[in-house]
Amino acid sequence: MSSESINARIDVRLGSLTGEATPRNAIASIETGAVDARTFYLETFGCQMNDHDSEKVAGVLLGRGYRQVETPDAAGVVLYNTCSIREKAASKVFSRLGLFKDKASQEGRIIGVLGCVAQQEGEVIFERAPWVSLVCGSASYRQLPEMISRLEAGERRVTGLDKDVDETFETPVTRRNHPFRAYITIIEGCDKACTYCVVPFTRGPERSRTSASVLEEARRLAEDGYSEIQLLGQTVNSYADPSAARMSFSELLLAVADVPGMKRVRFTTSHPNDFGEDIVRAIETNPVLCDHVHLPVQSGSTKLLRAMKRTYTREEYIEKIALIRGASRAISITSDIIVGFPGETDEDFADTLSLLDVAQYDSAFSFTYSPRPNTAAKDMPDAIPEEEKVRRLAVLQERQREIQTLRNEKCVGREYEVMVDGLRKKDARWLGRTTTNQMIDFASPRTELLGQYLKVRVTRAGPGCMYGEEVVGQAG
Repeated sequence: MSSESINARIDVRLGSLTGEATPRNAIASIETGAVDARTFYLETFGCQMNDHDSEKVAGVLLGRGYRQVETPDAAGVVLYNTCSIREKAASKVFSRLGLFKDKASQEGRIIGVLGCVAQQEGEVIFERAPWVSLVCGSASYRQLPEMISRLEAGERRVTGLDKDVDETFETPVTRRNHPFRAYITIIEGCDKACTYCVVPFTRGPERSRTSASVLEEARRLAEDGYSEIQLLGQTVNSYADPSAARMSFSELLLAVADVPGMKRVRFTTSHPNDFGEDIVRAIETNPVLCDHVHLPVQSGSTKLLRAMKRTYTREEYIEKIALIRGASRAISITSDIIVGFPGETDEDFADTLSLLDVAQYDSAFSFTYSPRPNTAAKDMPDAIPEEEKVRRLAVLQERQREIQTLRNEKCVGREYEVMVDGLRKKDARWLGRTTTNQMIDFASPRTELLGQYLKVRVTRAGPGCMYGEEVVGQAG
């Protein structure tokens, strides 16, 4: 990859690569006054799927001649790409919309709500925030140019709430936010019907892309200089190739890893029900496949797992963990955990705490249960008081913090290859990620490292990050 290409990619990156403020979750005051109608501001809430959806939306708008700006007050089109997995995330969206409550402040602007909250709430959003012009779910992003045209022509409100199950909702143009790492959606929707989860309602049933289309996109990205690919899906390992090739998920992993120029391939999020030995064997077989599995458990209690309709028991999940830990290469494991699900007793919570000790997660995302519309758990009896949920979450997070600290401290003195994707300007420290998806904050005498693969020796460690120094002369 030429230095000119690298510089071009750095120019289009989000500010997070250099430690600058990023518009992803920026909060800005809304000022009155004229704005350029051909500019847009896009803020993203939620997971990697939403990040990639925002890349698609931005690509559509840039392809129509719009220019992206970093604050909503400077934009003619203001878009919020939303997440509805938890109540807090959805509330943030309506808080942002409240900035436009004064009619004068949004004069001439198109204000839109995209993604899961849009799909979940539908036209109710117009009632809660009458100044909103556009409500569009992820299944309708291909129609965004037409919807924007209708608004430009004077229509007051436009919706896109179809859930077309015949498409995986790729857009003709995608703007990539990172200069060296790219996402590829291989499966959309979910068939698992977990009682707490709104995804089947907002994203629809599972439907997979053909293996040929995935591999074509991977080859194109590699030719464009992207060296790390992350395959995405709500349940990515439930992938079912609809073409005659009938590639399994593990076969697709190996095929993407074999694309010339590819140095790392990741995937998220896996469901335990569809996680088997073939995936571990694939990771062992090809070092391009990263040594990391994100395997959400949600609870360590079989009773609660059944209430959640998670389709596996505690014991079956632990067998999956043992399979991963028994691999010939060290594979890091991360997870998602819900605290305070309806009916969770002290014994159930103790089961979850003990699972942390068994699984020894390298990190875990943990949350208090939040009832969501259009889910079976919303009206379940035996709700846990909010203060008790918060207490349990603090206990769980402290236990996980202790585990992470001990695991990271064992890495001191070891050397790891990292892909450098950040620079903290205030102290000239670099940020690199290992194949196990762990972040290392390190020092280097060199000044041009973005996008490079190099060796770093860990000198100290904390629960969330490791610290080190470049092993000069051993670039990857």
